[in-house]
Amino acid sequence: MVVVTSLPSPRDSFIRRKTRILSQLAVPEEEYTDASPKGSIDAGIRSLIDEINAQPGLVTTSSCAGRASVYLEGRKKKQAASWSPGNSAAATADDEVGEERIMSPAVASSSGGGKGGGEWLFVSHDPFLSSSAAAKNDDDKEKYYYESLLLGLGSGERDAASSASPSTTAAAEAASVQHEDVRLIHFKFEPMILHILTASHEHAQLVIQAGIEAGFRETGAVSLLGRGEEEGWPTPIVAVRCMGLSFESLIGVVEADDDQRRAIVTPSYLNMLVQIADERFVENQKRIARFQAALQTAFAPPVSKEHNGWEDGQARRERKREEGLRRREQLKGEESGRKKTVLDLKDLILQEPDVL
Repeated sequence: MVVVTSLPSPRDSFIRRKTRILSQLAVPEEEYTDASPKGSIDAGIRSLIDEINAQPGLVTTSSCAGRASVYLEGRKKKQAASWSPGNSAAATADDEVGEERIMSPAVASSSGGGKGGGEWLFVSHDPFLSSSAAAKNDDDKEKYYYESLLLGLGSGERDAASSASPSTTAAAEAASVQHEDVRLIHFKFEPMILHILTASHEHAQLVIQAGIEAGFRETGAVSLLGRGEEEGWPTPIVAVRCMGLSFESLIGVVEADDDQRRAIVTPSYLNMLVQIADERFVENQKRIARFQAALQTAFAPPVSKEHNGWEDGQARRERKREEGLRRREQLKGEESGRKKTVLDLKDLILQEPDVL
């Protein structure tokens, strides 16, 4: 852990920004909203956020405790012409005469995150384990539990999808993804991510080191150079994050012709994804606890050398000398006491008895 003996006092510009942010967080929980799918601060990291915001040189700007989610991409913009493996040569030829190249839908829709009218089908900041307990008494219900939970597929919708294309196989489902109007359904797990506004480079350094040591290895800072009123006094924003726990998998599609969700993976595959997500939830919580402990250590008040048992060489020599002098005086006192006792005994022996 990097040890900074003293941290600079936050400047007025930082204090104003922190006051404004904290005033927004002070809104009652039932009234507070933000841009996240949940719309409020996650309970799992509320104590961590409170501890961070209690530090004079830190304030959180956004946070997520970690989540499992299912996301349906938005509708793609209409292309000038349909793409298929057979017309790629014609598209290339058109490029040579100045026409716009038609991209593969897989390339054109490489970003499925939040834009273009997408939809969150499922979001949870807690492990799945407890939520699946209700399905344990029904074998058929348990088999398709996660299709229902994550994709919203009931038994009637599953039957309709299978009867519409009774010969559908995994290969045929994969081939349907070539269609330009298909919308992909993603299953994702994302660990905690936390953005912290810091009052100085020194504050940021302590937060970054705590994040890396806790296992959030992609932790880093931006806004390292001050701008405007902060010119010459930067207030870096530290992003505490870890990509190693993240994972994503395609689990379904929605085609424009019927706008119906279809699973493209088996129930056992969905169950495996859920088990992996639960394992990642546990590890994520361990890293959050380590990060919280590391921050407490990093920003703990400095301990005086007189009270933590540390002493330099000169202080030790002085202490030893004083101890030696005290010991010598103590021995002299003990020796003087022994001599006085011997003299008293001699007087007692030489004393003549009283004559009666």
